[in-house]
Amino acid sequence: MYDALKPIKPRKIYEEIIDQVKQLIAEGVLNPGDKLISEKELAEKLQVGRSAVREAFRALEAMGILEIRPGEGTFVRRVEPQALINVLSLVLIMDRDTTEELMELRKILEVESAGLAALRHTPEELAQMEEALAQMEADIQAGDLGEKADWKFHYAIAEATHNSLLVELMNTIAGTMQRVLRTARMQLYMTPGTPQRLLNEHKAIFLAIKEGRDQDARRAMFDHLDKVEKGLRI
Repeated sequence: MYDALKPIKPRKIYEEIIDQVKQLIAEGVLNPGDKLISEKELAEKLQVGRSAVREAFRALEAMGILEIRPGEGTFVRRVEPQALINVLSLVLIMDRDTTEELMELRKILEVESAGLAALRHTPEELAQMEEALAQMEADIQAGDLGEKADWKFHYAIAEATHNSLLVELMNTIAGTMQRVLRTARMQLYMTPGTPQRLLNEHKAIFLAIKEGRDQDARRAMFDHLDKVEKGLRI
């Protein structure tokens, strides 16, 4: 009944400030090019220390949301696609407890990626997927976890979408994803038959992509990720 409950994590003051500034931008109160009030004024309005405001501004600048101009003030920057990628990267770096969130993100990104790859792949990209599958099989026979071949397979699918932003997002989460893949395989491999099952799931995804069956590719990818996610909850 209470499985959906999650531990409440204490938040730092500067994180609350970041959220409020982002909310003002999202609601259109602040627009690209607008100058924010000074650190002192914002600190007084929020009833916090200036150091917390300064830390929030620096974090928002690192995310590509604000621009701090010495002697002029702090301005809202136009958010480019690359800035969104940087935000995701920063979140993954700051929050190490991201396994559940990463699995959700993978469903959002990779299910549609499989469908697009089925429609857009080239012979060379299919060869890369096939090579990754062969490496997975070799890893199973050698008793290895095979997380590198796993990542290589999923990355090859992303490349086959021919969507540069998607590939960049995959590059952004690469380190975290490989770490989670390794941890996941260590846990999942404790169940007999899991290595072969995972390989068969990847082969089903590949076959659907190879044959251009985009809906089947999406379904196969979703089923694979869903089983992995459920296996990690056991």
